[in-house]
Amino acid sequence: MVPEELSKPASPGGRPCPICGKPAVQRFKPFCSARCADIDLGRWLKGSYVIPGEAVEDLAEQPRPRDAEE
Repeated sequence: MVPEELSKPASPGGRPCPICGKPAVQRFKPFCSARCADIDLGRWLKGSYVIPGEAVEDLAEQPRPRDAEE
C-alpha cells in the first residue's frame, strides 16, 4: 500500500508532468507516475536530451592549463 500523502498531487496549481501534462504526484515529482519518470529516464539515456557545451573532440585537442605551464 502507498501512504496517502505520496499519492496526493505535488502542489495545487503546480507544474504539470513534463511528459504527459497531467498533475504531478508527490511520490514521482515532477512526474505523475513511474511510467512518465521511466520515459524521461529513457530519453536521457538515449541522448534525446542534450546539455549544451563544447564537443568532446574540441576539448581533447586543446592543452589543459596545467600542461601549458610545463
